[in-house]
Amino acid sequence: MKHPLDLHRDRRTWHGWKQERGLRRRRSSARFGRNELAGTLLAGIVGGLAWTMLPAATSAPAPAAPLAAAATSFGFCHRGGGTNCVVDGDTFWMAGEKIRIADIDTPETHPARCPEEARLGAAATQRLQALLNSGTVTLHPIDRDTDRYGRKLRRVEVDGRGVGDTLVAEGLARPYRGRRTGWCDQS
Repeated sequence: MKHPLDLHRDRRTWHGWKQERGLRRRRSSARFGRNELAGTLLAGIVGGLAWTMLPAATSAPAPAAPLAAAATSFGFCHRGGGTNCVVDGDTFWMAGEKIRIADIDTPETHPARCPEEARLGAAATQRLQALLNSGTVTLHPIDRDTDRYGRKLRRVEVDGRGVGDTLVAEGLARPYRGRRTGWCDQS
């Protein structure tokens, strides 16, 4: 009679049993096992997540329709958020959204870098308030929705006339060329 711990063993010799195990191992390595299945599933999950997180460069959303508001009264709000108020010559709040006029650059008001910039910035801020209070304000989206400060970038019209064009024609703004430039004389 065999010892209970030896019941699982065959009558084969150790050498023959080892060879058969090697053959089985070679045969099983050619099949698709649990490790390969787990790797494939993991790769599929990671690929699916990466696909959903891709930027929308391949399919850009359609631009939003222009937003028109009834004639509204705009005040001043130099720093904090507000409703229907002018921050400076190219930034204002409207219906709880901070709007940056996309096609112009105006002098800084806080802080201004020189007395001339402060003077022009104050004039641009007052003129923007007067323009916004003169009729129906319409906001037109551009190719980018927001700037790096979270402000909505929009072309702004009042009664069909471009606010940016008016400020540029009056010498209170410059067309925006991709970066801000100083308003102080370099002499």
